[in-house]
Amino acid sequence: MQPRAKLKPLTLTRDEQEQLEQWARSGQGRRPLAMRARIVLSCQAGCSNRESAERLNVAAQTVGKWRARFLAQGLPGLADQPRSGAPRSISDALVEAVLAKTLHEKPPGAARWSSRRLAATLGVSQRTVLRIWRAFEL
Repeated sequence: MQPRAKLKPLTLTRDEQEQLEQWARSGQGRRPLAMRARIVLSCQAGCSNRESAERLNVAAQTVGKWRARFLAQGLPGLADQPRSGAPRSISDALVEAVLAKTLHEKPPGAARWSSRRLAATLGVSQRTVLRIWRAFEL
């Protein structure tokens, strides 16, 4: 059995430490970033990848990935990277139009917009309107 490679020490500046602690406390919407921050903070405290993984209930490979990415890129390395896939089909202008009509205008002869009526007014599918409403919790 070969001896394990020695882990490169992880040292943080005061600003990095503060930013990571803030991210680690962040709420629901930033859960992946909060976990990455906790991983880096655990590694900085002197824990091995395996110890950090057990403490945080993640895989040791996950700890190794985020430790390496932090060492190579710093704080920006913990952010989500662009992913492959189809580009967005709904433009920002359309999202803005749906939100503006929904929140600031009333349809003629009704108290509020239905997804079908709004879709017909804007010339998009009902599903598109529903997706935007769900994204903004309307």
